[in-house]
Formats: sequence, structure tokens, C-alpha cells
Amino acid sequence: MNDSSSESYDLLIRGGTVVDPAAGLDAVRDVGVRDGVIARIDTRIDPASASRIIDAEDRLVVPGLIDGHAHVMDGVTPVGLRPDLIGVEAGVTTIVDAGSAGASTFAAFPRYIMPNAKTEILPFLHVGRTGLATIPEVESESDIDREASLAVIERHRQHIYGVKVRIVWPSFEALGMDLPRISRDIAREAGLPLMVHIGDTAGRLQSSAGRDALELLDRGDIVTHLFTHHAGGALDEDGTVWPQLRDAVDRGVMLDTAHGKGNFSFEVARRILDQGIRPDCISTDLAAAGLQEVVFSLTDVMTRFLRLGFSVSEVIAMTTIKPATAAGVEHRLGTLGIGRQADISILDLRHGDFELEDATGALLRAEQAFVPVLTVKRGEIFTPGWGPRPWGWEPRRIA
Repeated sequence: MNDSSSESYDLLIRGGTVVDPAAGLDAVRDVGVRDGVIARIDTRIDPASASRIIDAEDRLVVPGLIDGHAHVMDGVTPVGLRPDLIGVEAGVTTIVDAGSAGASTFAAFPRYIMPNAKTEILPFLHVGRTGLATIPEVESESDIDREASLAVIERHRQHIYGVKVRIVWPSFEALGMDLPRISRDIAREAGLPLMVHIGDTAGRLQSSAGRDALELLDRGDIVTHLFTHHAGGALDEDGTVWPQLRDAVDRGVMLDTAHGKGNFSFEVARRILDQGIRPDCISTDLAAAGLQEVVFSLTDVMTRFLRLGFSVSEVIAMTTIKPATAAGVEHRLGTLGIGRQADISILDLRHGDFELEDATGALLRAEQAFVPVLTVKRGEIFTPGWGPRPWGWEPRRIA
């Protein structure tokens, strides 16, 4: 590598194992940051060249983690969380807000939410006019204003990254297939991906509801709650993956897991994985109702995927470059390229005897757990707090 001994850095992260799947890098490296961007990655960078040094020996240094599905419209919707609580204070640099706002409420994001958050927020616009400020958000076609949605997208083009619809009761019962069709048409006209929630937690829909909606999706669209155990999910009554899901994957539709309070089953995950379907993105679906009940953080969900048999590199890819691609920001987020925005997460991979719980109450034992250590967002350093559990960030240890 080039000799850059004359260069200086605002921040030097030394001796960590840099895992950057997009760059094919998994090795011990030093990372130099200058003026909020990544200036150099090398086997050794002179510590005298840096004004601040962080020792990352025996830790993972990865592109800034991206939570591809959460709800952070704090103070506007009953489900919204403070962005930094599950963002930079939890090892996460960027959050995709999955449809908290609709056309009537979106202006609160750039006016109130984003300016008060250090965590970067990439909102998807809900097809329902009020978003999740009112639940159920769609009870009739009058709750969707196509022209208003398109006008808001155009007005806030720099802030809106996709369109969101939930295939749930009573929305789908009221509109049927018009619900995903109208949503798809809005997304297509706006030139944005459509994120489709499958799995009806109310238990009122037929299992075919999600299957039929899948047929409308195309390359770049996103199916979220892949491992839901509720009707309308990815499996038929016999536990077989819908052929429509396979066809959607073949067309380039991306798959997101979005754990949440009620949409993640270890058993469903096993069935889907055993049939050769693998998710693209790991996300939390963190919201006020689920925090500190089932899922606690993005690193908590990442730990579940290690236990399900994914490698460290695969888990990092599903929380960095893949959600960046799903949101259309892979040109600037998701990898540690020279000259890119300095978004970096430093993690511990701890060993122990841990207990993991899914949304059905089922338990799995695990021997490894991800724990956030430090977050760097645009070169600014944030230290995660104590953690969401009384004992910190780790899952429950088995005595």
C-alpha cells in the first residue's frame, strides 16, 4: 500500500478486524478518518498522524450498521421511538423508517425528526394518508390519496426512499388486491421501491393474502417480515414456501426479516432456510410496543442470525451493503470505501451461553453474541449506553 506517512487524521481506529463484505475485506487493518470521510485503510497507520486514536484490537470494525426497518417518528406516531436510542446510541448509523409517515404527516420528518437526530434516517412513505399516526391506517380507499402521496414525494424527493404498504386486516379485507395495486402504482410513478409487509398479526386474513400481493412486485421491491408465523406470510398451510415468493426472488425482489414484537419465528426461519430461500436484509422493526419486550437492538437480531447458521460476514452484509442497496444508497453507504462518508460500527463478538427468544416465545441457546462498542457517524464518535437490559447489551446468559 502507498506510504502516506505525511498525512494526518482526525481519528485513527487501530488494530481491529475490518469486515467489509462489499469490498471483500476481512483482515486486521487500521482505518484513518479525516473531515468526516474515510481517508485511508492500511495494515498500519502511524499513530502520531492522528489527533484521536481508538484501540479496536480483538474487535470487529464494520461499515456503519443500517437497520432496514424500524419506526422513529417520535412524538408523531404512537409507535415511534427516538431515533438515536436505537441508532448511534446502539451501534447503528442509519435507520430506514418503514412507513411511519403518510402524505398528511410526512413534513414532520424533515422539520422536526431529522434535524434533532444524529442517526441518519431514510424514510419510506406509507400509502395511508396519516401513516401510523392512526392504526388501522387504511380502512377504506378514501384513506389513500394517490395524488397527495405523489405530490409529497416530489416535494421531499431528497428525503423519501420508498413506499410502504401493510397487507393486514382490516386494510386488505376492505380493499383486497386494490391495496397492493394502488401502492405499486404510486411507487412506480414515483420511481421508488415498494416495501410490502406480509403477515397479519390480527389473525383475520387468509394465508393467500400475502401470496397474491407478491405477484405484483418486481426488481428492487422489498418483502418485509419474511419469517413471520402469521397468516399471510411466506409459507402455505403445509409449511411450504409459496411459489410466488420464489418467483419474486427470481425477479430481483429483496427479502427483509424485520423481527418486531410479533413477526419472527425460529421455526418459520428454519423451514424457509431449509427450502433454499435466504433473506437479503436483517432488521428490527423496533417500535415503542416491542422495545425491551422481544427485540432489543439490531445487534440483538444479528445474534439470532449467527445462531441460525449465517457467518459473521453474511450477517454484516445483511446489515450494511444489502440494506443500503434496498434503500438505493449503496453509492454512499454500506461499505468503507476511501472518500466515503465515515460511518463505522465497532462491535464485540462475545462468547458465552446465551438464550434467545423469538416472537412466539420459543427459545434457542447461542454461544456468540454481537455487542455494540462504538459508533462513528460522519466522523463523529458516539458511545453506546448501558444497553436495553438491566445487565446491558448481551442476551440473557444461562447460569
